[in-house]
Amino acid sequence: MSAILTPGPQQNKSKLLDQVRDVIRLKHYSIRTEQSYVDWIRRFILFHGKRHPRDMTEAEVSSFLTHLAREAGVAASTQNQALSALLFLYKEVLKQEIGWLENVERAKKPARLPVT
Repeated sequence: MSAILTPGPQQNKSKLLDQVRDVIRLKHYSIRTEQSYVDWIRRFILFHGKRHPRDMTEAEVSSFLTHLAREAGVAASTQNQALSALLFLYKEVLKQEIGWLENVERAKKPARLPVT
């Protein structure tokens, strides 16, 4: 007598960060990109009180990126990395468009002074 195992509600739905990892690996991104993207997505979720990104819109993404530039004082390249991680999450994992992010305060690139 063999029992048929049916997946329960928890078995067929993997967690969001596991889904992100699966899509990144499917697209053959590097392990460092995977680690970075997962970290930025985790920070985004924690910043908004552990809300699911599916329930958030362009406004929440903009507020997170602006927070990075204003309060966290990150470099422009760091802010761009966070933006790339969030765009990947919405486009590739959640299959949602978040629109044009026009209300984001951009981090300032350092001025390059000429050397004589």
